[in-house]
Amino acid sequence: MNSVEYVAKILKDEGVTWMSCYPSNPLIEAVAREGIRPVAFRHERGAVMAADGYSRLSDRRQFGVVAVQSQAGAENSLGGLAQANADNVPILALPGGNSLDMLFVRPNFFAARTWEPVLKRAEVITRPDQTGNVMRRAFHALRSGRPGPVLVEMPGDVCAQQIPENAPAYASPSVALYSPSASAVAEAARKLVDAQDPLIWAGAGVMTAGATSELRALAELLDVPVYTSMPGKSAFDERHPLSVGAGGSTVAGPARQWLDGCDVLFAIGTSLTATPYGQRFSRDKFLIHSVIADDEINKDTVADIGLVGDAKLTLEALLDAVKGLIGEAGRDTGVRARVKAARDSWLAAWQPYLTSDDGPLSPYRVIHEMNQVLDSETSVVTHDAGAPRDQIVPFYNATTPHSYVGWGKTTHLGFSIPLMIGAKMAAPERMCVNLMGDGAFGMSGLDIETSARAGIPITTIVLNNGIMATYPGGFPTAREQFGVSLMQGDYAGLAKAMGAEGIHVAQAAEMGPALERAKHLNADGKTVLIDVKSRAEDSRSPARFAK
Repeated sequence: MNSVEYVAKILKDEGVTWMSCYPSNPLIEAVAREGIRPVAFRHERGAVMAADGYSRLSDRRQFGVVAVQSQAGAENSLGGLAQANADNVPILALPGGNSLDMLFVRPNFFAARTWEPVLKRAEVITRPDQTGNVMRRAFHALRSGRPGPVLVEMPGDVCAQQIPENAPAYASPSVALYSPSASAVAEAARKLVDAQDPLIWAGAGVMTAGATSELRALAELLDVPVYTSMPGKSAFDERHPLSVGAGGSTVAGPARQWLDGCDVLFAIGTSLTATPYGQRFSRDKFLIHSVIADDEINKDTVADIGLVGDAKLTLEALLDAVKGLIGEAGRDTGVRARVKAARDSWLAAWQPYLTSDDGPLSPYRVIHEMNQVLDSETSVVTHDAGAPRDQIVPFYNATTPHSYVGWGKTTHLGFSIPLMIGAKMAAPERMCVNLMGDGAFGMSGLDIETSARAGIPITTIVLNNGIMATYPGGFPTAREQFGVSLMQGDYAGLAKAMGAEGIHVAQAAEMGPALERAKHLNADGKTVLIDVKSRAEDSRSPARFAK
């Protein structure tokens, strides 16, 4: 077999069942012959983002795989890879490549070199007999250490050659895990036990490590509130009496209260990267920072204790250490009543937004109906960039792991449609729903056709307000004189033209029934787009200041 066929066989042996792709790559035919399903998207960025969505819902041995063509196909893929890199999501990217003698010749595109800043690892198959070694190193990078996208570039002339009989055989790498030192764990446990008003900050690394039950056990043992970052939203059940909610650029009121008031902050599975799409905290807090990559500690924040290692192993060690200090039964600090009071007060102030019957619909009323109608334990929900993200993150109730997929740091409009297609591939039994604005729809709306054509049914809710609502006062002259930031469209009609079901919603009373209908249509294998006539609201300010 040649290198392309060998890579396809390796993917099959590693349990890969599908591969996103666009538009052409020799691997597409090779994986199909191995029984791996190729799913063609409408653009390369969508294919990359679908692989990302699949990875976010999978365990550490499985991840999304994407193949694009060399040159223009690789050039168009950069945005999706940048998003995966920022959110620490493992993706195996397999672009075609120019022949070896053309890799360094301008203007030919050399993906391994150009993409390197947004990759965890980049390699090129330069000899057919090295295919197995290159793929072993790629799978090791995907499974161990800090998660991130990995590239294997496949030059056409090399990969068309036969694998020599004496070439090193592929060997599947196991997951390599490590944990912090016992002394550091003991110091952290003592500080958490002695704290007057501690807070746990949980990030996506908790879910990547499969450590959500350990997180809950530690919170309950210590009787400590839990805040989740936007990428970490759903790592802790927001119905739990110790949950203070989640935040990105906006935040739940109780979360902001504890971020301001806590004296000890234990951050687990999060980089604490200083970003416009995350919450901040003051330096007067004692910070215990636990993350898998040592270069994340003391990066943007000063850590008083650093715990480098896998989140699950770290939490298990902390549980043992805390039990040695306070016993197995745990304690009652009275904090649950304080959390409830804070949450009740915050939600009461927001009820006029959440339950408004006015038309066009408030985005908050849409989110309220999602909370009422969707079964959060059997659904996967996500936002898109911009106003929908800022509006939904504090208010949608995430319950089980991955019932909500938060993403941010670098925020590409249109990510949510291909993300949900990938999520549906990872969890076909769940209803997968994304909330987006009409501006975001313009970036990936044609992948509604991908969802319908491929039989991967999702539900997309478009807030059709005719304006890019994230920029309410950014350029008034350009908007008033030239229509900049204004837009129009019948998105439900477009969905129907692409083979999906389109539903129009103009009144608040129609939103719940539309979601119920979408449930049944998705269950029947049909893709749905709900076009909501909504009003433009500056969502960021009221949620950020957390009434």
